[in-house]
Amino acid sequence: MSVSLKTLARAIGADLHGAGIDAGERVLDSVAPLGDAGPGQLCFMTHDRYLPELRRTRAGAVILKPAHLPECPVPALVCANPHLGFARAAALLHPEPVPEPGIHASAVVSPRARIHPSVSVGPQCVVAAGVQLDADVVLGPGCIIGENAHVGEGTRMLARVTVGARVRIGRRGLLHPGAVVGSEGFGFAKDGEAWIRVPQVGTVIIGDDVEVGANTTIDRGALEDTVIEDGVKLDNLIQVAHNVHIGAHTAMAGCVGIAGSARIGRRCSIGGGVGIAGHLEIADGVTVTGMTLVSRSISEPGVYSSGVPFSPAREWNRSLAHLRRLDTLSRRVKVLEERASRQGAGADSDNE
Repeated sequence: MSVSLKTLARAIGADLHGAGIDAGERVLDSVAPLGDAGPGQLCFMTHDRYLPELRRTRAGAVILKPAHLPECPVPALVCANPHLGFARAAALLHPEPVPEPGIHASAVVSPRARIHPSVSVGPQCVVAAGVQLDADVVLGPGCIIGENAHVGEGTRMLARVTVGARVRIGRRGLLHPGAVVGSEGFGFAKDGEAWIRVPQVGTVIIGDDVEVGANTTIDRGALEDTVIEDGVKLDNLIQVAHNVHIGAHTAMAGCVGIAGSARIGRRCSIGGGVGIAGHLEIADGVTVTGMTLVSRSISEPGVYSSGVPFSPAREWNRSLAHLRRLDTLSRRVKVLEERASRQGAGADSDNE
C-alpha cells in the first residue's frame, strides 16, 4: 500500500524533517532494513551502533530519535520511540488482507451456531452447536470451534486453531496456526500404582487484544477457569496449564511452561524457556529472564534470573566438579568454624 510521508507522520505522531518542501508528498510503499532500503521504502533506527548504516542509507525515510537526526541524509520521521512508530507505520504500509464474508462450501457449521453476517469461515472449518461468532471474526482453514464457545468481534484465527467447548475469547484477538485453547488440563489422582483422571470442568476466558502464538496450548480449568486478561501476548510453543491466571498486558516469549494454578501479574515480561511452578504468585511488573526456573512466589517488581550462562566445556566441567564438592566443603567449613569458636571461648577463659 502506498502512503505519503505526511500521512505517516500524522498517523504515528512524528515530526517530519526532510530535504526540500515536497518531502511530505513523497510516497512510500513498503518497509525494509536500514542498510537495504531503497527510495520507496521506510526503515527505523534506535541505537548508535547503526549510525554507519544510517549515514549511507538510501531509504525513502527513516524513523528515528531527535539525537540521530543530524546524521540522517534522507527525510526523517522524528519521535521518542522509533520502534513503536515503525510498528504503527508498518501496519499502514502492509495492512492485513481482509477475507470476504461468508462460509466456505467445505466448512461444517451447525445450524444452531449464531454467526454474524460479516464473519468469514474458511475451508474445512468446523463450528459446533451453540457457538457465537461476533462481527468480523475470521476463521482460517481448518479451525475447529467447540460447543457453546464465544468468539468476540474482530478476532482472527489464522489456520488449524482449536477452541474447546464453552471457551470465551474477547475482541480483536489473534490466534496463530496450531494454537489450542481449552484443551483438557493435566489432572490425575493416584490410586495405588495407577493414575485416575480428574475431570476438568472449567473453561478458558480470554480478554480483548490477546495474541496466542503458533502451537501454544491453554488448558481449561479443573474447577475454576483459566483466565488470560486483556492485552496479553503469548509467543509460540507456550504451555499454560489449568487454572492459570495471567494479568493484563503481560508478554511471554517462546517455550515458557506454566504449571497449574499459577497467578502471574499485570505488565510482566517472561523470557523464553522460563519454567513457572504451580500454585505460586508473581507480582505486577516483574521481568523474568530467559531459562529461569521460578520455584517460589515473587512479591516485588523487578528483574529475576536463575539460568546459568554457557561457558567453554572445560570451564563448565571444572565448575561442575567444584559444585559437586560443595556439600563436603560446607561440612568442612562448619567443623572449622565450630573449632575456631571453641578455641576462641577457651582463650577468653584463660584471660579472665
